[in-house]
Amino acid sequence: MPDGMKKALITGITGQDGSYLAELLLAKGYKVYGLTRRSSTVVTDRISGILNRIELISGDLLDESSLLDAVYQAQPDEVYNLAAQSFVATSWNQPILTAEFTAVGVTKMLEAVRRGAPKARFYQASSSEMFGKVQAVPQGEDTPFYPRSPYGVAKLYGHWITINYRESFKMHASSGILFNHESPRRGIEFVTRKITYNVALIKNGLVNELRLGNLDARRDWGFAGDYVNAMWLMLQQDQPDDYVISTDETHSVQEFVELAFAQADLDWKKYVKIDERFMRPAEVDLLIGDSKKARKKLGWVPEVNFKTLVRTMVDADLKLVSSR
Repeated sequence: MPDGMKKALITGITGQDGSYLAELLLAKGYKVYGLTRRSSTVVTDRISGILNRIELISGDLLDESSLLDAVYQAQPDEVYNLAAQSFVATSWNQPILTAEFTAVGVTKMLEAVRRGAPKARFYQASSSEMFGKVQAVPQGEDTPFYPRSPYGVAKLYGHWITINYRESFKMHASSGILFNHESPRRGIEFVTRKITYNVALIKNGLVNELRLGNLDARRDWGFAGDYVNAMWLMLQQDQPDDYVISTDETHSVQEFVELAFAQADLDWKKYVKIDERFMRPAEVDLLIGDSKKARKKLGWVPEVNFKTLVRTMVDADLKLVSSR
């Protein structure tokens, strides 16, 4: 390894954000290590193009010794903790598992870094879901939290334990409070990808309807590739801090639907059905970020707008479905 080459350890490297972050760090000349859980099925699709350029280390957020082993092995300059049970709907069905991975897992990772690489800079993936039942519009770093799902509650624990380790142990630990960020690599269970993938299926005559929940729910949607750049920028600062990362615009699920179907020359009203099963027990109605701190201090600006994001995702899924 060349002298001076930075090393980064990414948990959740096989996920949407992890794959984009790994590509970004490789482009910047880093040696990239990724923590992956043992699985009987291949879960490296998103990083298949860079597998020969990264080093995967077996480990699990629920197993402290494996995390410490990973930190000792990688001896990272930067640690990005992106791994979590990250699907809000699943957190209602598996609240305890969500708490173990998404809350307690953060503590285990922080402890492994504190003991194994105390000078490493640490990034925690916090979430706009921590704002939940919003106490102010838009939401910035000083907006009070009011999570409305087991996922949001778990993320809030992870956020605050990161602040505690920063203040108690003088760790360079920062949190990015990221609003919704999507891409063609988004899991199909998430509403945005569910929409674009089903548009492609409908266009190819493979299904004839799309069932959704609350079309009026509004979100601040950005592009995942832009958001991982913000993560990196946070760890380049002299002082650790917390930052809201968002487009500062809000759009409804229905707007997303209309754009997605129009991109495939389809009339959404002919195919979309409202299904009570997809309504949240407690809805988060209006999430919109205020990212001026990140824009000012980090110099971060999102480059992909809402319309481009939706159209890109639809085009990618049309290509994916038609190639099968």
